[in-house]
Amino acid sequence: MMWKCGSFEFDTRKPVIMGILNVTPDSFSDGGTHNAPDAALAWAQQLLDEGAHMIDVGGESTRPGSAEVTIEEEIARVLPVVRALAEQGVCVSVDTRHAEVARACLEAGAAIINDVSGFRDPAMVQVAAASNCGVVVMHMQGEPGTMQENPQYTDVVAEVRDYLRDQAAMLEAAGIAPERICVDPGPGFGKTAQQTLELVRNFQEFCRLGYPTMVAVSRKSFLGYAYGIDEPTERDHVSATEALMACELGATVVRTHNVAETVKALADLRPFAFLGLGCNVPLVANPGEEREGKIAMLNQAITELCSLPDSQIIDISSFYESEPAYYEDQDTFINAVVLLRTGIAPKELLGYLHAIENSLGRVREIENGPRTCDLDILDYQLYVIDNDVLTLPHPGILERDFVVKPLLELRPNHMLANDVRVSAAAKPEAERYGKAEKLDR
Repeated sequence: MMWKCGSFEFDTRKPVIMGILNVTPDSFSDGGTHNAPDAALAWAQQLLDEGAHMIDVGGESTRPGSAEVTIEEEIARVLPVVRALAEQGVCVSVDTRHAEVARACLEAGAAIINDVSGFRDPAMVQVAAASNCGVVVMHMQGEPGTMQENPQYTDVVAEVRDYLRDQAAMLEAAGIAPERICVDPGPGFGKTAQQTLELVRNFQEFCRLGYPTMVAVSRKSFLGYAYGIDEPTERDHVSATEALMACELGATVVRTHNVAETVKALADLRPFAFLGLGCNVPLVANPGEEREGKIAMLNQAITELCSLPDSQIIDISSFYESEPAYYEDQDTFINAVVLLRTGIAPKELLGYLHAIENSLGRVREIENGPRTCDLDILDYQLYVIDNDVLTLPHPGILERDFVVKPLLELRPNHMLANDVRVSAAAKPEAERYGKAEKLDR
């Protein structure tokens, strides 16, 4: 998936690092450290040298209980820094909730609006729509001054996800292309520490929206709660650890104070692999319960996948019932797609999958024929190969309804390792093999 931000374009199949530059006297962890223009530019250069792809410039603290500054003051703080960085060819993000500030910074060369208020202001939407900048839509319950007084949710993950979905749809309706939109669930903004932990442990839910997803946990107070570290500047290591965990779950943009520590942690990020699962021969099923038996077979295969070394299942699609493809004289299938993070190389992973198939009674007598369990590697992160043993991405993805639908359920607009976007390149549904329908859970 690509994130387009003005003249910049970022491939989010690898983490994109956003370095934080607060030109404020009162930000929660570094207020007053970089608020002079020379100090700000020097710090920005250090962040870039350490591996940042963009710099997020903020002129108003939005820490809990913070007081709003005037538009004039915020512009005076950020504009000289934004302009200087943009003139150097740096991708600059402006961290603001004020349309006037965003407009001034875009005119000075900024390429991203990072709005902590989630584009609730129609004037901010108009500013973004009139440009080609990237946008970051963040969730915040309430306002910075009061957001932590008594945040309430019935289901924090579902409510934040649905808010981001609706705001992104609103931006698209206003003329902002989807490839310009990034979503941020807003850890610590109108959430208790426990609510924030629940949020960041379920990042895969936000990735199902189909946009680049930002993890912005750096030095946040919930880390003090979770790790017992009171001083914000001493939370850089755990911030990087949390960023790595979020990226394993699918986060693609990392906003951080300490770029060097974050880059070091992300070196341990394992590649992702999409696996296709299918069954149309249950080993055990009473008459009339064949569907349940097929689902049980796939659940057993998923259980076996949980035992793979150096691997973790990140997300699982719904089950789909599909018509047989290619060889049609057989029973219907149950299919699903699994998203895996794994340290196992592709050819070795294929061997593990064959071993699971064999343990579940797979018999290879008829090409595309009946089977107890079929496990395919559909796509492996940035890995393209075509030989007698393995072809990746899987050559049948775009023509198979029973693959396209569950894969896009997990990652709408997914871009394969060969740079093909599934949603754009897949054959029309009527022309696909193995027509599939989602089953109710």
